[in-house]
Amino acid sequence: MAQYILLIYSPTEGGPSPEEMEAEMPRWFEYTQQLQDAGVMRAGEALHPADAATTVRVRDGQRLTSDGPFAETKEVLGGYYVIDVPDLDAALQWAEKIPSVGYGSVEVRPVMVFEDMPSEAAQQGAQA
Repeated sequence: MAQYILLIYSPTEGGPSPEEMEAEMPRWFEYTQQLQDAGVMRAGEALHPADAATTVRVRDGQRLTSDGPFAETKEVLGGYYVIDVPDLDAALQWAEKIPSVGYGSVEVRPVMVFEDMPSEAAQQGAQA
């Protein structure tokens, strides 16, 4: 099995109204339940709007922060799912079922797994 992240983007203009988004919520709950029932969901969350973001950079050893996303875009990241499926084709099949795919987009990206990374338990033991 391989893990993929499904990054869910929505348009910054011309997308659904708040009322349409609220009416769409049952489809999101159903989709999430389908992922859980299939045993492929590893994580997933919705994100607050982009204007709630803070971007961090470090330049010459100094932390610089700015409100909002780094760049002006036509789409913003609204949430994600991490799924564990056999291959890219299976990930794409799940991506095309995301409720907002008809007006937004879904970026499907493989998750890197570092096999030789120490486990969390081993790291905690080393700190004790």
